Amino acid sequence: MTEPVAEIEVPFEFRHQCWFCGEPSAVNFSFPAQAQSALGVVHSPLMVPCCNECQTLAKQTSAKSIISVKRQVKQKLIYKYRKDLAIGLNWTKQELAESEFEGGNFAGFKKSAWFMYEVAQGRVNYLSWAIAIDGILQDIPDEDFVFIFDGVEYPSIDDAISHYAENFYLDIDYFKKVLHLLGESKFSQAVRFCRLLVDANTLEKKQAFTELFHQQD
Repeated sequence: MTEPVAEIEVPFEFRHQCWFCGEPSAVNFSFPAQAQSALGVVHSPLMVPCCNECQTLAKQTSAKSIISVKRQVKQKLIYKYRKDLAIGLNWTKQELAESEFEGGNFAGFKKSAWFMYEVAQGRVNYLSWAIAIDGILQDIPDEDFVFIFDGVEYPSIDDAISHYAENFYLDIDYFKKVLHLLGESKFSQAVRFCRLLVDANTLEKKQAFTELFHQQD
C-alpha cells in the first residue's frame, strides 16, 4: 500500500514562497517524485510548495531526502544563472553604477545587471523554513556540506570551484590542486593565483606551483 503524501506546514510569513528558492510559489513538489525511486528514502513522503521552475528542477534530481533534493536544485540554479551570479564576481554595485555603459545594449545591462545578480543570489542563498507535519518537526538528515564564499552559499565547495573555474576560464584541475595546497580558507587566494596563470603553459604552471609550495613552508 502506498504511503500517503503529507503536506508540510507553511508559516504565515512564508505562505506564498517557494520552499526551495523563496520565489512566489505556484505549485507543489511531492517527494519522492514518480521518476525517483522510493528505495532508500530516509523519511516519509511529503509535499512542499514551490515555483514552477524549482518543481521542474526537483523532478530531475535523484535523492534520498527532500534536503538532498534542495541541494541539487540549488546546484542547478547556480549553473542556470551562472551569468547573473558572475556579475557579482566582476563588479561591485558602485562600480556598475559608475561605469560608462551608456549606449545601446550596454545601457540596459547597466540598469538591470545588479538587480539580476541580487535576484539570483537571493534564490541560491534562500534558507528554507523547517519542515513540520501535524505540528511535529521532522528530523531529516542534512549532510551540511554548504560552502559560503563572497556572499553566495554553494551546496558544496565543488560547486564553488566549478562556478569560478567557468567564469574565470581557470584550469579546474590546476585550481583544485592549488586549493588543496592552500586550504579551503584561502579560496580567494587560490582564485587570484590561478587567474594570473590563465594563459600560462604547462611548464609555467608547474614552476608557479613549485614556488607556491615552497612559500607555504
